[in-house]
Amino acid sequence: MKFHRRRLVWQLYPSYLVLIIVIFLIVGWYLSGELRSFHYQQTEGDLRARAQLVEEQLKGSFHISEQPWLLPTVKRLGEQSGTRITAILTDGRVLVDSDEDPQQMDNHGQRAEVIEALSGQQGTSIRFSNTLGESLMYVAVPVYDGDRIVGIIRTALPVSAIDATLKAIYWKLLLAGLVVAAFLAPVCWWLSRRLSRPLELMTDGAQQFSQGNLEIPLAVTGSEETRRLAVAMNLMAAKLADRIEQEVGQRSEIETVLGCMIEGIIAVDNDEQIIRLNRAAAEWFNVPLQSNSGRQIQEVIRQAELQRFIQQALSQQEPLESELVMYGAEKRYLHVQATPLTGNEGSRIGVLIVLHDLTRLRRLESVRRDFVANVSHELKTPITAIRGAVETLLDDESTNAANQRFLQIIFKQSERLNALVEDLLNLSRIEQGVEAGGWELSCELLLPILYSARAACESLLLQQQVTLDIVCPDQLKVRVNTPLLEQAIINLLTNAVKYSESGSQVQIEVSEQEDLVKICVEDCGCGISEEHLPRLFERFYRADLARSRSLGGTGLGLAIVKHVAHAHHGEITVTSEVGQGSCFTLLLPRIAKIKAV
Repeated sequence: MKFHRRRLVWQLYPSYLVLIIVIFLIVGWYLSGELRSFHYQQTEGDLRARAQLVEEQLKGSFHISEQPWLLPTVKRLGEQSGTRITAILTDGRVLVDSDEDPQQMDNHGQRAEVIEALSGQQGTSIRFSNTLGESLMYVAVPVYDGDRIVGIIRTALPVSAIDATLKAIYWKLLLAGLVVAAFLAPVCWWLSRRLSRPLELMTDGAQQFSQGNLEIPLAVTGSEETRRLAVAMNLMAAKLADRIEQEVGQRSEIETVLGCMIEGIIAVDNDEQIIRLNRAAAEWFNVPLQSNSGRQIQEVIRQAELQRFIQQALSQQEPLESELVMYGAEKRYLHVQATPLTGNEGSRIGVLIVLHDLTRLRRLESVRRDFVANVSHELKTPITAIRGAVETLLDDESTNAANQRFLQIIFKQSERLNALVEDLLNLSRIEQGVEAGGWELSCELLLPILYSARAACESLLLQQQVTLDIVCPDQLKVRVNTPLLEQAIINLLTNAVKYSESGSQVQIEVSEQEDLVKICVEDCGCGISEEHLPRLFERFYRADLARSRSLGGTGLGLAIVKHVAHAHHGEITVTSEVGQGSCFTLLLPRIAKIKAV
């Protein structure tokens, strides 16, 4: 339903006029009633006085036998006073009447004023007279003879004269009302405009404010209330202008910062609609910088891995990070971080995605790996030649003792150099396999792999006189690449045995958790200081440099273990205490999780 909306002045002005007219009508109705009542009371009192005067003149003659004398007397009194006078007996018969023949008149015993007068009271009534054909006011008073009522004197006057007088007064009141309304109409219009004009000015000013014109203040006019309202709106406009200026400045600063960032920024809401996209992200994904707000991320950036990452970030409350590979005009490696976006009330409204371009770093790493692999491969030939030549000289019986000692040093160092080259080649091979899409994994029993690693370390165990205890469920299967995992276990066992005292024990314990398989290699050796633990899996890092070299280590064994763990989508951890031994834990995902990856 539509309601007709009118301006305030056209609501106030008719209201004022209607109010004045209603008040005037009420006052006129009240005054007319009072005038009518006053005239009727005056007429009633006049008729009562006349009836009492007639009663005094007719007292003692109120009998049917006196009718001949009473008739001319009553007619004379009626003509002199201009009043109809009627004498009525107690039985209701009309004794005489100043205007009509009593013989032709009805019995008046049931008339209201007569009944009231017979009871000893003054009777008054206004009704239409069938005899005279007009409305009259009747006043009847009892006539006493001692204590006995012997008759009634009734006087009457037409009320038409009263009505005519009142009608004239009504017309005068109506005319006065019209004059007053005509006089007050401009006053009402002026009052209405006085009240509505300041509001109209404020409405125009508010519309200017809504259009951004906050510099033009409102006129402070009208009543005290409208003045306070205008002052309040001007103050609001000034504060709003300052706030808008601050917001525009902050927005400009944010836009400048986002535009100058080399990291890509993408903000999406809970419905995966883009809130903000900075210049770097737009250039990376080759999308326009403008006209992206409110569009679905799938429409703008067609990268399945990024879309899955955003969906995963929206499904959880904690920050999330990962590394993604984007395919387009060129292959791009990105490190992405997702942080929840919260509103004013603390509720999440979306996520903020920060993208770091790792393409150049990955390319440098690829160049480094290729360089290391190529150099290592090229070194194998001269190392093999040196070893062959040294072995030949060592087998020659004509070589003296001094030369034998130097040849043994050359042979030992060539063996160490060969082991170092082999480890570098293994590292490069593992990294290249991961970069190429991952190693081929198959579901295998874990216990045979552990026994195979033990067999490879059997000679070292015998040499160091260290016992090895394996605790593993017989039927436990894991999805692994068998040569890689075996190599990792061999490296961990080799370190554990080398750093254990003679006669001690090394233990391999395998346990199952909800989504992980834990392979713990624990020894009772010298242990590692806490400050070395964070860097223990770095290439060529040695906690005890002198002892490590004396034991023939290359410094790459634990780095290889870390890369093997990453190739299986797992990780490697270590706990150690000096003098108490160390525990290396290889964490591998269960079969279900491996398949999901």
